[in-house]
Amino acid sequence: MSILVTGGRGAVARGLAGLLEARGIPYRLGSRERGTPDAVHCDLGDPATLPGALAGIRSVFLYAEASGIEAFTKEAVAAGVEHVVLLSSSSSSVLAPDAADNPLSASHLVVEQALSASPLRTTLLRPGSFAGNARSWARPLRSGRPVRLPYPGAYCDPVHETDLAEAALAVLTEPALAGRAYTLTGPQALTFAAQLSILGDVLGRSIPFEAVSAQEWKAEAEADGHVPGPYADALLEYWASTDGLPVEITGAVERLTGHPARTFRTWAEEHADVFA
Repeated sequence: MSILVTGGRGAVARGLAGLLEARGIPYRLGSRERGTPDAVHCDLGDPATLPGALAGIRSVFLYAEASGIEAFTKEAVAAGVEHVVLLSSSSSSVLAPDAADNPLSASHLVVEQALSASPLRTTLLRPGSFAGNARSWARPLRSGRPVRLPYPGAYCDPVHETDLAEAALAVLTEPALAGRAYTLTGPQALTFAAQLSILGDVLGRSIPFEAVSAQEWKAEAEADGHVPGPYADALLEYWASTDGLPVEITGAVERLTGHPARTFRTWAEEHADVFA
């Protein structure tokens, strides 16, 4: 069994590669960025890079790249791939039937649909909010400024990237777990304000935040260049829908990995240096 792990610069892919390495399971790391250490060139948006990356591969851990999914399925079938594990998003199911019109979910939904229409056996991993999203607070924290939040009371379900890697390992190596869809969450529904409180406790200092309007946050996000307008609108709409309303927590991480999902506090302790 040889496994292609795409998205070689991503935290989940790197974590999965480490787990496969530790268990002596043959794998190939693929990255669209040339020069990624120990990785082959595999750009999911460039069909020309796919045959070489897929040669001799039987299972693929796939990041959701909608632009090249038709070419990927064609090349994967031709290469003899038997199983694809897709890192999708809970938004593709949570936002249904409006998922196709929502920037947060549309690209994931397109990939899910293309894979389900193909002969490839497909397993869907649908995480909610990544714990690592808290990295966006690093810059104001390092500069001593308050974190600006449009919905401090909005809930999310921060899931640790290591849990996602372990879940991927489970469905790649245990045939009985494959061919299903799993919604993966952390162990707690937490507001943004609660996450900042936990982070402050870990760092040993109070972390102030400032409530701002949705319009102010969108303007700042667009000016920074890290959240384009349509995505900002979609995020704001989602946060508004969970403002004061805890999101549903699943036990899928524990069912797949055999241990409870890691807490946001654990993630914060492991990444405290990001905010120093």
